[in-house]
Amino acid sequence: MSKNRTPANTDNRTRTRLFVDYDLEYDHAVTATPEQHHYLRKVMRRIDGEMVTLFNGRHGEWLARIAYHGKARCMMIIEQRLQPQRQPPDVSLIFAPVKASAMNNIARMSTELGISRMCPVLTEYTDVRRTNTARLRSNVVEAAEQSARLNVPVVDEPVPLAKLLEVWDPSRRIILCAEIGKAVAIPEALAEIEPGGAWAVMIGPEGGFSQSELDGLAKLPFVTSVRLGPRILRSDTAVAAALVCWQNRLGDWSG
Repeated sequence: MSKNRTPANTDNRTRTRLFVDYDLEYDHAVTATPEQHHYLRKVMRRIDGEMVTLFNGRHGEWLARIAYHGKARCMMIIEQRLQPQRQPPDVSLIFAPVKASAMNNIARMSTELGISRMCPVLTEYTDVRRTNTARLRSNVVEAAEQSARLNVPVVDEPVPLAKLLEVWDPSRRIILCAEIGKAVAIPEALAEIEPGGAWAVMIGPEGGFSQSELDGLAKLPFVTSVRLGPRILRSDTAVAAALVCWQNRLGDWSG
């Protein structure tokens, strides 16, 4: 197919969108994973010749045509680039693991809200000590596919908070959602900051940070402590609230 020809059936309202690990180029054939094959054929009931949208976090977004080979194999033939790769604002999420349902919410909402990395940390009051990072990665891929992102957040393995801070790059500033020292309301705090640079939002466990952890964080020059309003928020709600405020002031919502 000519690169300038517009393929049929390109309606964004009905087109399936998939994340792949392959390089994406004109006329390349991408092999669907068994899970993607099942999803296309059995769940979405896509047939030969229908179009899907592909992205890999490196080469933008592309249109591809489905080509089934028997019952066990599915190829996706790349035909047109829809948009080039863009780099979103650089904001990581540092959070203490919580129960599975809330963790799923955190993965989905933070991906939709544009984070670049998920950094689970173990604090003194963290109740959930084991994290299913494979499940988290699956959740962020699904959320990226549905939210029209061009990349997928990196999901780190959990580490103790002290170990994370030992190797932290001080050029990446941290918005700490905890009322310590001169903490002010998050809209007021962010209004004093110029956009740009690398950032992280930090949310503690359901029981909050310990006093020793708060004392240590208060001494770090790259940490800004903020308040999230007058009510007590669940961890997943706090993640969404903080990231909404960050995106509105320092992210890509205004652009």
